[in-house]
Amino acid sequence: MADEQITMKLFGKWNPDEVSVSDMCLTDYIGFNKMHAKSIPHTAGRYQVKRFRKTQCPIVERVVNSLMMHGRNNGKKLKTMAIMKHTFEIIYLVTGLNPLQVLVDAIQNSGAREDSTRIGGGGCVRRQAVDVSPLRRVNQAIHLLCTGAREAAFRNVKTIAECFADELINASKGSSNSYAIKKKDELERVAKSYR
Repeated sequence: MADEQITMKLFGKWNPDEVSVSDMCLTDYIGFNKMHAKSIPHTAGRYQVKRFRKTQCPIVERVVNSLMMHGRNNGKKLKTMAIMKHTFEIIYLVTGLNPLQVLVDAIQNSGAREDSTRIGGGGCVRRQAVDVSPLRRVNQAIHLLCTGAREAAFRNVKTIAECFADELINASKGSSNSYAIKKKDELERVAKSYR
């Protein structure tokens, strides 16, 4: 009994050991198990102090931090944690899957693999298609998912938790109803034209 390892469950419910990252290049950048396992997404860590340290931040906490944006929501972390908890409950009721797995799949599917950058030389500026680093893919995916949910919930009867749950479920399936997937496809299509 004493030898048995106690698993840390997110919000006391969701087991991170059941979750897997199918995209091999993102495994180091999506932290959810072992040292990243927390019961609540609030570590009060200083992940912005050093470059790449945010990769050690639990992925759910990064999503929570990204949700608390736009002036009136700045700094309201307990509020966004409650939204996240409610979102996970909705995802479980709708899909029957571990919400952590749905979140990880959504992040994997929502980051653009190819983007375009500006190459300037001698006053002539043109665009060039480039590959996107895994960390930028994760950052971009989190941003697009949160933005999509925020825009869907604005001036709407649906709560932000419901909109975020819909966004995550659609993104994890790769459905084009998701704001994040639409934006990702648009970025990749533009990049393809600049190859």
